[in-house]
Amino acid sequence: MSIGGLPPVDAAQLPADIRDAPPVRRDTYSAALGFEQMLVQQLTTQMAESARSAMGGDSPYASMLPQTLADGVMDAGGLGLARQMTDAIAPAKKETTT
Repeated sequence: MSIGGLPPVDAAQLPADIRDAPPVRRDTYSAALGFEQMLVQQLTTQMAESARSAMGGDSPYASMLPQTLADGVMDAGGLGLARQMTDAIAPAKKETTT
């Protein structure tokens, strides 16, 4: 599943309630996950630049740090923003009992 320029999201990695949700909710979650990935990468890039400035130098591995850290955060479940954004944009339909 891929949305306009965002990397594809493996459906097996989606939470069960998102996998079983209507297409609009699944697409919203995928887009929110792509946004969260970009945000985490930007944050880690800024952190790495701050660390380089504080240390006064460049390491040959410094350029790899932001992406590696961002990948680690996302592989561990991210920050939870994708879920919150999905619930706000395309809330799950609640079953009514009568």
